[in-house]
Amino acid sequence: MTVPTLTLNDGHTIPQLGFGVFQVDPAEAERIVSVALEAGYRHIDTAAVYGNEEGVGRAIAASGVPRDELFITTKLWNSEQGRDTARPAIESSLEKLGLDYVDLYLIHWPRPDKDRYVETWQQLETFQAEGLSRSIGVSNFHQPHLQRLFDETDTVPAVNQIELHPAFAQRELRAFQEPKGVLTESWGPLGQGKYDLFGEKAVADAAAAHGVSPAQVVIRWHLQEGLIVFPKSSTPERIVTNFDVFGFELTADEVSAIGALDRGQRVGADPDTATF
Repeated sequence: MTVPTLTLNDGHTIPQLGFGVFQVDPAEAERIVSVALEAGYRHIDTAAVYGNEEGVGRAIAASGVPRDELFITTKLWNSEQGRDTARPAIESSLEKLGLDYVDLYLIHWPRPDKDRYVETWQQLETFQAEGLSRSIGVSNFHQPHLQRLFDETDTVPAVNQIELHPAFAQRELRAFQEPKGVLTESWGPLGQGKYDLFGEKAVADAAAAHGVSPAQVVIRWHLQEGLIVFPKSSTPERIVTNFDVFGFELTADEVSAIGALDRGQRVGADPDTATF
């Protein structure tokens, strides 16, 4: 099964469907990521703060999958932002992952209260030039944060990874960043179980029409919206079924009906006020 790819603004390509390991127990990460790799995932999204980079690295090493067939993302945590702390952070992540480079390195949150994300971004530009990360991007950046990078630095982020699910579709931010070459990645794509997404009529009706699960419908919606998406699960059966989304296609009416669920319902932290 071939996962569609999108082309980043630096010319590299990224698999549109990946596997996320947020809140995956570090002790279980190797097993769970191994299941994902066996199921066909080649795009793994982790972060330093998740504490499971070592398990992800062990799964990669044991998989036998050639490095050039993998797309690995990790992220710089907020406490490591700055000119002097970003380099030790990426070097630590690479060591834990057992890799010479990552495919994508992200600033995890802007932390505007600290006001270090511009100087940190300039460090990421250096890491890209040195080959420590093939592509660089950001996560949880709002329009003003992105605008400062556009105005004050030389590199447009390849992606912005943001909370995005049917009840929080982020259309205004997408309309701002995508024409400028910033692709959108969805975290929490299934709403993190914080509202009854699967019980919504638009989702349930599409699932019944195609003979698939509500989760498969929502993942397919992200893909057809042109988003990069990485559902997370620790259950082997769900890991497999969440990848099995290429045998059906939502109709335009189904995509629209799911899109109509947007009500600005953020279920995670607000990047303007998050201080962790």
